[in-house]
Amino acid sequence: MSFQKLDELGHKLESLEHALSILGADEATHMASGGGEKRAEAMSNLAGMYHEQATAPEIADWIADAEKAELTEDGARALREFKRSYTNATCLPTEFVRRRTQATMLSEQLWRDLRAKNDWQGFRPALEGVVKLVREEAQLRADALKLAPYDALMDQYDPGNRVANVAPVFERLKTFLKGFLPEALAAQNRRLTERPLKPFAGPYTVEKQRDLGLAAMAAVGFDFDHGSLSVSHHPFCGGVPSDVRITTRYRTDEFLSSLMGVLHETGHALYEQGLPPEWAHWPLGKARGMGVHESQSLFVEMQLAHTREFWEFALPLVHQHMGHDAMRGWEVDDVLNRVNHVERGYIRVDADEVTYPLHVILRFELEQDLVNGKLEVADLPEAWDAKMSEYLGLSTLDNPKDGPMQDVHWPGGAFGYFPSYTLGALMAAQQWAALEKAVPTVRDDIRQGNFAPLNDWRRENIWLQGSRWSTPELMERATGEALNADYFIAHLKKRYGA
Repeated sequence: MSFQKLDELGHKLESLEHALSILGADEATHMASGGGEKRAEAMSNLAGMYHEQATAPEIADWIADAEKAELTEDGARALREFKRSYTNATCLPTEFVRRRTQATMLSEQLWRDLRAKNDWQGFRPALEGVVKLVREEAQLRADALKLAPYDALMDQYDPGNRVANVAPVFERLKTFLKGFLPEALAAQNRRLTERPLKPFAGPYTVEKQRDLGLAAMAAVGFDFDHGSLSVSHHPFCGGVPSDVRITTRYRTDEFLSSLMGVLHETGHALYEQGLPPEWAHWPLGKARGMGVHESQSLFVEMQLAHTREFWEFALPLVHQHMGHDAMRGWEVDDVLNRVNHVERGYIRVDADEVTYPLHVILRFELEQDLVNGKLEVADLPEAWDAKMSEYLGLSTLDNPKDGPMQDVHWPGGAFGYFPSYTLGALMAAQQWAALEKAVPTVRDDIRQGNFAPLNDWRRENIWLQGSRWSTPELMERATGEALNADYFIAHLKKRYGA
């Protein structure tokens, strides 16, 4: 009976999630400029209704009663995930949530203004207030989840991952990348001497770019009966599994950035569309954290769409939808030179596949020290600069806007999130290696535009698993071993080495 009550509650919560997700996607794509105030009011009230229903005291009794009942294997897992979700939703006192919300909203507003002015000293007090609250939150969550403080924060984004498991993998990757980056740049210079970067021959109309993006989405398996493509300021994947909303943005001087953005978001969308529908109203039926989600987007964008085989299929698709002048004279090697270009840079979101993990590892190390009290905000610029200089050979000491003020995550209180980005890249490479063992013909399939075997493997091993397993368990079941940086390292050596 208690399990049935949780099932009924799940349907109600799913409806509210649906409404909030679609309203949020619409706000970013189609809402009229004058609709903001009422939209915010509507979403705030819906969010309040959701929180009230999701944290009701009687739920604890329902869970306790259901734990005594005989359940199926999936039922027991579903109950475990519901309990984990409920614990996370109720472990923060309402008074604390109000303080945190106010502080992070103020911090984000200041960040938007002061980052543009490169004003670290003006921003520092706000960030100090956020870090103080994050330390408090970490301890509250740690007490409830019986975890170390930073692990408790990281568990919000990637359930099951712990510093003890992640840090050694990141250390192995960091050591490799610091030595490999100069080699990759030297190898790239040699390649570009033989085959210089070809210029684009724009302008490229938005209409033709959209047609190309839609064709690429369809080719790799996007279900247009349960999703759509729109335009937004920042590309994202939103909506709900039955109505996935992905977006991109366009430039008319080149089109590869938009196409790659579409493919990245399509990777997210395929995961959402492939989740187990029978558990859609339970936490069990949701995606298993940000790292796994990022592994699905990077699987499509990096493991698939940056390969020679993909472009042997896709270059004719470009000519079909963009016209032969779009890439006149380009061969597959010219496209690969563009999409696989490596460059040292300050900005994480603009970084390439080789340098991006170093940006993430830097933040992972610093935010642990901030949460654990080993580093204070006042000392952050120097600590950031030291790691940036060591890892990427660049200094940010006199440029905080491209240093500790670079991302919105810390002003918004999102500590423990950054590891997910590189964990996703590592998981994608390991999944690709497992796929190639299971489907030896997969590269020939891609060359011919047959993405079904690739998607069938991911559907069975990742998508339909939902949240049955922790992140580490899911990876081990899908690939046969724990997370291992060697697969990503081998991938980088093959793609970017001499």
